[in-house]
Amino acid sequence: MNGITGTRTTASTPTRSHDRNLTSEADCDAFIRDIYDQYGPLLVRYAARLLDGDWHKGEDVFQETAARAWRHARFLGTRNESLRPWLFTVTRNLAIDQHRARQVRPLEHMSFEELDVSSDNTASAIDSHVVSQALGELNEQQRTVICLMYYLECSVAQAAEHLGIPKGTVKSRAFYAVRALRKALEKQGILGV
Repeated sequence: MNGITGTRTTASTPTRSHDRNLTSEADCDAFIRDIYDQYGPLLVRYAARLLDGDWHKGEDVFQETAARAWRHARFLGTRNESLRPWLFTVTRNLAIDQHRARQVRPLEHMSFEELDVSSDNTASAIDSHVVSQALGELNEQQRTVICLMYYLECSVAQAAEHLGIPKGTVKSRAFYAVRALRKALEKQGILGV
């Protein structure tokens, strides 16, 4: 043992599972569980704030942060005092990456007909055709909301900004659009949707 390790063990900090040396896979998993328990809600809130209140993307950012912590668990598990700043820095950097990605690939105005929903798979192509027919039965507002939120994976805030309407209106339109799409699919004989 070197002097640093000996000094560290005599400190009066509470012992948590990530204070120990992480040598096995089980230790790394326990370390990540501790991160989820202690920092999960804080990091999701922090990421969501950085991402204009988008909780789903905030959760995605936290998942990526946790994955990176897991990859570096053997290093981070021995440095408890620097874990929290490291987690917040990684979360902040990932949120910045999300903003940069949106700037590189801005939301484009795209008509429903230009949307490519095809796939290499025959069953998927048939499903896409059935869904396209059902989408054709919806009104323009419903089709637009479904395309933005489910095909282009826009958040409610992004869809609201793109359409120039309040977020609550986007949520309402999405609710009624999905319900209308479900009815159109049931009318075509697709059950269990």
